[in-house]
Amino acid sequence: MTLKVNEGVRGDWAVVSVSGEMDLVTSPALRQRVHDAVADGRRSLVLDLSDVLFCDSSGVGVLIAARRLIRSCQGRLRLILPAQGAVDGSHVNRVLGALGVRRLFECYPDVAAATDDGAQPLSA
Repeated sequence: MTLKVNEGVRGDWAVVSVSGEMDLVTSPALRQRVHDAVADGRRSLVLDLSDVLFCDSSGVGVLIAARRLIRSCQGRLRLILPAQGAVDGSHVNRVLGALGVRRLFECYPDVAAATDDGAQPLSA
């Protein structure tokens, strides 16, 4: 029902923290934030999804579209999908894994790792 999006900058990375639900009603707001970041010249984007409690196919669609957009401008997209988060585990991590698309994304456990150019992504 709700989606809360906060933005920040950490080094060269724009960090968008998302909490709540990513569904048909709320996903367009996240899509717009990603487009706004790219329009502002940001080419390195971190989406912190650790506080997302629910994600349906429209939310997954936004993530895939964000990946496509960032790649089209030779940018970098990283997701924060911790093993534990959003109360009982990362819901988005489970959804992406179940759909077989998690391997499309570079995933990190936290903002510090995601914005560290030397850090290795979590294995799919």
